[in-house]
This record gives sequence, C-alpha cells and structure tokens, in this order.
Amino acid sequence: MPRNLMDRFQRDIRYGISLRDDGRIALTANMKDIYHDILMEVLVNGESLSIEAAQAEFRKCPENECRHAADRLEQLVGVTIGKGLNRKIVEALGGGDGCGNLRNMLLGLLPLAINVKAAEGLGGEQTVMESMREKLTGSCAGYPIGHTATV
Repeated sequence: MPRNLMDRFQRDIRYGISLRDDGRIALTANMKDIYHDILMEVLVNGESLSIEAAQAEFRKCPENECRHAADRLEQLVGVTIGKGLNRKIVEALGGGDGCGNLRNMLLGLLPLAINVKAAEGLGGEQTVMESMREKLTGSCAGYPIGHTATV
C-alpha cells in the first residue's frame, strides 16, 4: 500500500515585527512546508496604520505560476489595518488569480500592527494588556463589548 505523502505534513508560519526609526512598522511573515518557502514583507505607516508597501518572495512553491499571486499584494497599498481588513484581503488575494497561502499569512500578520499601536509608549505588560483590551474591544472574541477582564 503506498504511503500518503501528507501523513507527516507540517507547516510553520513565523511572524516578526520591527519598528523603524522613521515611525513605520515592518511586518514579516515566513511560511515553510514541504512544498513552500514564502517570505512576506509589509511596511505600515505607524500613525495611520495604512499599508505603504507589500511584497512576497516565493523561494519555493509547487508551480511557477504561484509567484504571480504576489503581484496582487499591490492592491493592499493604501488599505488601513482595521475594520473591513479581512474583506480587502479576500478581494485582493481571492479567486483563481489569488493565493490562499498569502491570504492566510496576511490574516495572521497584519493585526500585529494594531498590537504595536496599542502598546505604543507603555511600560509594563499589565499596562500594555489594559491598553490592548481598551483598543481591541469589539474586534475579537477575547475582547467582547461589555465584558470586563477576568485575568
């Protein structure tokens, strides 16, 4: 009986954040599995949280055509990270010309810019968490409207 090539499949996605001297936020994501090695870089305006640049390098992919999906990242330039972001990502990277892997990487990566903004100028972890709770209330299950902290 032939062995299933996916029986030990593993995919790793790593996210990174760096704050630049010019006030911009540099976000990086790297996805690796047996078929892929994709590096993504997104540059975000630190004040407005609008995307200024986005690119992806397909170091490894199952088909050469996959690389063309990175061109669609240009559609995200000017988009503000916040309400409606998921819809914009799906519009830019959905369909036959899009890439589900790039879409998934962005969905995990871009909200980290909000976390950077929420933590801006704050000292201790407790203060950061309180600020994040305040700024993210109503945007995810962890911070529902009308709910007080249980930590």
